[in-house]
Amino acid sequence: MASYRLLSAAHYNPMPWKNGAGSTLEIACDSDSGLESFGWRLSIADVAESGPFSTFNDYQRVITVLEGQGMKLTVDGEQSRPLTRLDAFAFDGASQVACELVDGPIQDFNLIYAPQQYAARLQWLKPIEEIKLFSSADLVMVFAADEGISLSWNAQKAIPLGRHDCLLLEAGGTLTELVLSGKGSACCLIELSRKG
Repeated sequence: MASYRLLSAAHYNPMPWKNGAGSTLEIACDSDSGLESFGWRLSIADVAESGPFSTFNDYQRVITVLEGQGMKLTVDGEQSRPLTRLDAFAFDGASQVACELVDGPIQDFNLIYAPQQYAARLQWLKPIEEIKLFSSADLVMVFAADEGISLSWNAQKAIPLGRHDCLLLEAGGTLTELVLSGKGSACCLIELSRKG
């Protein structure tokens, strides 16, 4: 049977960036061994000024603007499209990345994972009433960008999430029925499946 943890935004731990240029709030990580040997990690970062990103060799990154007017990234010399709120963008963690803020500070949401260990899927949703879907991922995570999101699975009682709360569902790779509810509130659904 699936087990879950509800993580409260009030209890996220601040951690320094690898390059020392700022700090991030760690939402969850599959390991407590630091920034070099985890399998996956979720975090929120406040970006006050333009500048370089930390590198994470052997990792894949997916970044999304949560608050603010957006940013552009230059990834290994190639400029991204303008990234606005809830527009996810993926890149290799080993890339040389520079951030240019569009109009002032932003807050962003980050998934970093090791592709040799996990297959990942990430999507932003805005359920008006209910969205029903099925997943066979080992781990399903729902991050609430706004108030008003709730999640139920396999006909269990729905669990409400506050703003920036995150629910982690250990589904064990069995097919699980998920029901996301909201009133136009935004949430991120992340599915991770172990390899090997």
